[in-house]
Amino acid sequence: MFNVEMYQGKKEKNYELVQKQLFALIEDEPNQIANLSNAAALLNQFLVEINWVGFYLLEEGQLVLGPFQGLPACVRIPMGKGVCGTSAATKKTLRVDDVHQFPGHIACDAASRSEIVIPLMKEGKLIGVLDIDSPITNRFDEVDQQGLEKFADILTKRL
Repeated sequence: MFNVEMYQGKKEKNYELVQKQLFALIEDEPNQIANLSNAAALLNQFLVEINWVGFYLLEEGQLVLGPFQGLPACVRIPMGKGVCGTSAATKKTLRVDDVHQFPGHIACDAASRSEIVIPLMKEGKLIGVLDIDSPITNRFDEVDQQGLEKFADILTKRL
């Protein structure tokens, strides 16, 4: 019989492990592109049921594509547009269970069904977002959100 509490506990432990792996990968590396690239690759390997993971970086008032894993993506996203732009503008994590129900969703990959976007904050300022898409609806939950927010916090300390 499937035990949700046991699964959630394991999921939390898995996030702790990937956070430790991230720290080990980036602790002595000052290069932003190298750290973002390794972070995207680590999440791509770690997360199941995703089809895109990567970063958009704030540049001259808009989000510009950074290191990622997945199909080619939208290069520029205006602040306040789509899930990424909305997350960036509000500086809040957005978990979208069905992207087709999100007003103004920007479809870079037609296979995407759900999405989570975590703002990257450094010294109180937005520097970009972590964007993860899944080909299934309702992919991301509170445990994912907490684990990915902690991952983003570790990462931004080295950016």
